[in-house]
Amino acid sequence: MSIELRHVSYVYSEGSAFAHKALDDINLTIEDGEYVALCGHTGCGKSTLVQHLNGLLAPSEGQVLIDGEDINGDHVDKRRIRQKVGLVFQYPEYQLFEETVAKDIAFGPKNMGLSEKEIEERVRRAMDHVHLSFEKYAHVSPFDLSGGQMRRVAIAGVLAMEPSVLVLDEPTAGLDPRGRDRILGMIRDLHREGHATIIMVSHSMDDVASLASRMVVMMDGKVAKTGTCREVFMDRTLMDQAGLGVPAAARLCTRLREKGLPIPEDLYTTQEVHDAILKLWKEGGKC
Repeated sequence: MSIELRHVSYVYSEGSAFAHKALDDINLTIEDGEYVALCGHTGCGKSTLVQHLNGLLAPSEGQVLIDGEDINGDHVDKRRIRQKVGLVFQYPEYQLFEETVAKDIAFGPKNMGLSEKEIEERVRRAMDHVHLSFEKYAHVSPFDLSGGQMRRVAIAGVLAMEPSVLVLDEPTAGLDPRGRDRILGMIRDLHREGHATIIMVSHSMDDVASLASRMVVMMDGKVAKTGTCREVFMDRTLMDQAGLGVPAAARLCTRLREKGLPIPEDLYTTQEVHDAILKLWKEGGKC
C-alpha cells in the first residue's frame, strides 16, 4: 500500500495572529514494504506530518493519497483509513485505560465490529508480535507492568487492528537500554516478516542506520533530503544543519581515515567498519 503526499502544507491556528506554518509544500511517496526513517530537529514538522498519514490532521493545502485515494476527499471513511495506517504516538502507554492487558489490546478490534473469536485471535497475535505471553499477561493490569512492557502493550493495541502501515513517533523515547532494544527488535521483526510498512520518527541516527532502508530529513517544515541512509549520511553539511549528526560508526570511520587507515569514507554501521578493518588486517596488517 503506497502513501503519497502532494504539495501538502499545514498551518496551525490558520487565520489568527498565532498562525504557524508547520508543513510547507511537502511532496513525498512511501512505497509498500519500505522502512522509512523520518528525521529532523524538534519543531521541524515530523509529528505534524505523520498525523496527516491517517487523517488525524487534514492539510491546509495539498492532498494525502493512499493507494491513489485522497483520504480527505468527500465520503471517505476515516475509520477504514485508520485501520490501514496505524499511528503510535510518543509515550503511547499514557493512553492505556482498561483493567487488563487483553481488554486494552482488544479495544480497537471491538470497535471494528469483529466477532469475539476474531478479537481474541488478534489479541493473541498482537501480543505474540510484541513478545508478551498471552497466558502470562492477558489478565494482568497494564499498570502493573514495567514501562517497556506498557509501551509494548500500547503498540500491540495498534497491531491488533492489523494495519498495512505502522507509523511510530519516537517509539523508544524515555526507555532504558534494555527496553529500547526490545522495542527496536520487535519493529525490525515486524518489517522483516512482511507484516507492515514502517514509518519511524527518530532522533537516533544509530537506530536509523541499523533499521531503515530510506531516510527523509526535514528542516523548517520542508523535506530537505530523501535517500538511502548511505546517501544521506554522506551529506555531512546537511546533517549538521539539521542538527542530527551521523551514527557513531560513521564518526569512527572518519577518525580512522584521519589517522591514515585506508577504509571507505561512506561506512555508517558498526558491522561495516568492523568488516573493513578485518579486511585490511587480512590483507597484510595494514591497520
